[in-house]
Amino acid sequence: MFAGAHTALATPFLDDGTIDAERFRDLIDASLSNGISGVVPTGTTGESPTLSHEEHNLVIELAVKHTKKRGLVIAGTGSNSTREAIAMTQHAEKIGADAALLVAPYYNKPSQEGLFRHYQAIADATELPLMLYSIPGRCGIAIETETVVRLAESCSNIRAIKEAGGDVQKVIELRAALPADFEILSGDDGLTIDFMKAGGCGVVSVASNLIPKVMADMVQAMLDGNEAEAMALNEKYAPLFEGFLQLDTNPVPIKAALSLAGKCSDRVRLPMVKLSDEKKAELRSILTDLGLV
Repeated sequence: MFAGAHTALATPFLDDGTIDAERFRDLIDASLSNGISGVVPTGTTGESPTLSHEEHNLVIELAVKHTKKRGLVIAGTGSNSTREAIAMTQHAEKIGADAALLVAPYYNKPSQEGLFRHYQAIADATELPLMLYSIPGRCGIAIETETVVRLAESCSNIRAIKEAGGDVQKVIELRAALPADFEILSGDDGLTIDFMKAGGCGVVSVASNLIPKVMADMVQAMLDGNEAEAMALNEKYAPLFEGFLQLDTNPVPIKAALSLAGKCSDRVRLPMVKLSDEKKAELRSILTDLGLV
């Protein structure tokens, strides 16, 4: 179901700080017209921590209405509150999202048993296909392989995991332990090929906000067994992937890149701040070398 490249959509803002729905729709169109399999609103890249509940629901609604089944809408509905995650997931299901992405609970650092019960409760409360999201660098905890296996065995609608721990060995472990139809996706653009070689089937991509065709083509090449073609694309765009990681915290660099490319404003919400002038110059140099500005 989830094989392919999916765009972790940025949430553009207007001068007054409200959501720029027009530019948001443009990002969706750019992805879906260039071979991207699905879009992921209200994830990390979408600045979900600083969206109000009303805005969170609005962004998902905008994505569902504008996508019009041209690709998957995988709504980011995770929370460190199980009740809140259930409510947001049920809302996404009600308005027509195709699936939900559920980040591991952050800050409160539950045990693996707590993680299991958290995800089990959400799965029991919805019929949507669910993608787990393990990103220990942000959450302080990882969804361990044993817990993923328990969830796959206990909850038929938990179908995939976005693995963003940056460890290829974890993908190898997951692939060996999980059923063949349980899908593993990379959460890091630069590790997409390594993850797919280890048993993954795609990526939830930040870079595809800017280079959707590149990411779609790279993933499809891997799925088709054309590793050399995929490696060539990865090598060419490696400076961009590395720049996004090194210049600042996501989504600051991708928003700066989108702004430089004329796609949307680089506004982010506090406590995030825009890329510094010095780092923006570094990013401009990368984009210029790649012919993106």
